[in-house]
Amino acid sequence: MWLYARLAFAIALLFAVIYALLVLIAYVFGYAQPVFMAVLAFIIVAIQYAVSPKIVEASMKVKYIGREDMPKIYGMVEKLAQKAKIPMPKVGISNIELPNAFAFGRSVRDGRICVTKGLLKILNDEEMEAVLGHEVSHLKHRDMIVITMLSVIPLISYLIFWSFLWGRRRSEATLIAFVAFGIYILTNFIVLYVSRIREYYADYGSSEITKKPYALASALYRITTATTFLPREKIKSAEGMKAFFATDPSKARRDLIDLREADLNMDGHLDEYEVKYFSSRAKVSRTDKIMEIFSSHPNVIERIKKLADLK
Repeated sequence: MWLYARLAFAIALLFAVIYALLVLIAYVFGYAQPVFMAVLAFIIVAIQYAVSPKIVEASMKVKYIGREDMPKIYGMVEKLAQKAKIPMPKVGISNIELPNAFAFGRSVRDGRICVTKGLLKILNDEEMEAVLGHEVSHLKHRDMIVITMLSVIPLISYLIFWSFLWGRRRSEATLIAFVAFGIYILTNFIVLYVSRIREYYADYGSSEITKKPYALASALYRITTATTFLPREKIKSAEGMKAFFATDPSKARRDLIDLREADLNMDGHLDEYEVKYFSSRAKVSRTDKIMEIFSSHPNVIERIKKLADLK
């Protein structure tokens, strides 16, 4: 409930901020310009919403599979979808070495869940099920749609900024432009915050479906470890898609410094005892807390600590 309350508050704040900006512009200039900007932004987002699945499929080299191709993976997704009470999503394999998973689609009925070729090599069955449960939860919560719709708010602010920067009525236009730019920065931070909340929400959803939160914590550790062995070029090649991933690959090397302490027997996996032991002792530094503000994913230590608290 606390996760949901924070998510609802952030969404309400976003729309309140953009509404205040449009009211200010309407007061100074009349209704035409802000309404035009809002309509233009929504048209752009609508186009993005319509074509985004094809963009993701092409950029991530996705090939969809059936039960006969990979019965274990397909069966896991089918079982998790039934538990989550959502329609069976398409199941795909992304032909990239970066170990990760992602969910996307225009709606819960158009849902697609993909795992990368790299992920198939490193997880055991419990860990894979936990990661797939995380992605199923994204579809169940419809948060892909929420993020798509919320992305319109910074976009409106950015369009208003450029429109009014060189306005004819210099003093009023300049004031509006700088206010819009400030709101653009603020709303981007709020969208990132919502993105982090949805990851916590999906972690909780995976735990609720699989009843094994420690398996997801182990999977996060495995993914982080495996990512650090990849060349930086391969990590950077997927930089534009990292908001879709279960973890942030660009932070893997920094995260592993702290996570290594969790693997007490050095077997490359985390069991329930190791997760709880690590959670009771690990602390997130002040620097990491500040850096998290600029990230689309929560701090991985904080995620493991929250997973350890679930039963």
